[in-house]
Amino acid sequence: MKEWAPGPGLYSNRVVSLTNASQAFLKRIGAWSYVEEARTTGVWDGVSDARITFSASDIGLDNPVDGMSRLTENFNLQRGLLRHLSTLSSRVQLLERTKVQSIQRTSTENSSWPLVHLDNGKILRSRLLVGADGFNSPVRTFAGIQSFGWSYDTQAIVATMEHEPRGAFEPPNTTAYQRFLPTGPIAFLPLSPTVSSLVWSTRPHIAKALLSCEPDVLASMINAAFRLPSLSLKYLYERILEAHNANTHITLPQIQEEILFREKSHQIDQHSAYTSVVAAPRGGIAPEGSEAVPPFVRSLQAGSVASFPLRFMHADSYIGEGKGERTVLIGDAAHTIHPLAGQGLNLGLGDVECLAKSIENAASRGGDIGSYTALLPYAQQRYLENHVLMAANDKLHKIYSTELEPIVWARSVGLEVVNELDSLKAALMISAGAKPRHESYSAVWETAAKVIPNVSTVFEISRKVVPTIGGALLAGASNLLLQAQKDVNKK
Repeated sequence: MKEWAPGPGLYSNRVVSLTNASQAFLKRIGAWSYVEEARTTGVWDGVSDARITFSASDIGLDNPVDGMSRLTENFNLQRGLLRHLSTLSSRVQLLERTKVQSIQRTSTENSSWPLVHLDNGKILRSRLLVGADGFNSPVRTFAGIQSFGWSYDTQAIVATMEHEPRGAFEPPNTTAYQRFLPTGPIAFLPLSPTVSSLVWSTRPHIAKALLSCEPDVLASMINAAFRLPSLSLKYLYERILEAHNANTHITLPQIQEEILFREKSHQIDQHSAYTSVVAAPRGGIAPEGSEAVPPFVRSLQAGSVASFPLRFMHADSYIGEGKGERTVLIGDAAHTIHPLAGQGLNLGLGDVECLAKSIENAASRGGDIGSYTALLPYAQQRYLENHVLMAANDKLHKIYSTELEPIVWARSVGLEVVNELDSLKAALMISAGAKPRHESYSAVWETAAKVIPNVSTVFEISRKVVPTIGGALLAGASNLLLQAQKDVNKK
């Protein structure tokens, strides 16, 4: 991985969104300088169909180079971190090309430490065993830490998309787009002027049928998914499923004919930004509303289309006790989250930063870094912060996974109102890491708190129509704001 070197113009299909808070942390530890910045893209704002726009200028980031976050390939970040580690060889020993066979515990009269048995015959005796080993964490199993969660009825499709460049009179390709569809959200994440990454969450049977299509058919469906009404998308899914169930494949002319028919039925102008069937490259002045939809996808990078299931999981505790003492969980070993907000890696980096501080504080006082007392501050801070964001993310997924008209009305009204409240949007962006964690924004939170009663009024109306949804939306927004303000007041 340290020597990863993709060919010219080629990008990996697994991409992460690094918030400014995560970037600031990587810069402080000296790792960011080893990440190839030419393979990162600053995200200026995001647009979703309902519609809400998050702009970096709302939180005082006036330099477009800064943006609200940076998108980059997983491999680019991993390579940078490994190269940084290689410069710390006098302090960090990196064991490569070996696997963990088992984790056991040794008990002596004076201590009981975890023993990590490797397949090369080595045994590591650990004062503190950190579980950063993913969703199926052997460390979590060894520590006897239970977890709760569920599998979403959703499959994520990822791909690297090649598309038209933005025109001379359009902004650069630094906007991330996300549209919430009844079957799941679809996201368009920029990587370069003509390349972006796809993350499309949809029902497993639909994902299977889409993956069986030719790449040019899937590209056409991606364009349609950002432009056609959901009713017409449902119709297109049915045509693709019919062909898939009959062990045949719908062709590009067939799907384009279906899309064109649906566009005509919705009276979509064939010269507008909302047409999904374009015979020739666009040029000159962009059509009206072009900034509201992503660039037109021409093709998918060969071999980049893949799929994986989505889950929600949160460990009951981040610290092992009793027979599981001297263990601590971070990242996906402690929590997994739906990717719709792009917060999975950022939560993990927040864990790393907080755990490092706890270990440093214990070591500076001559304490035992593996003791429960030394690790408790990490667990106390990160568990609640992570759970609040995970719960809000889960509610958002569930609210947008329904087509019931009262719920659609309630969420649309609420989202439009929030879109008009700059202070509230700024507070939500800050809580998601759009600014470094060490900075203070108490004034922003105080202003945001003042608009909560106005938001409450809207959701009270929604609550009368659909009680559970109004309550869930209001509770999610309020909890997120209150917890974030508490965090700011502590600092």
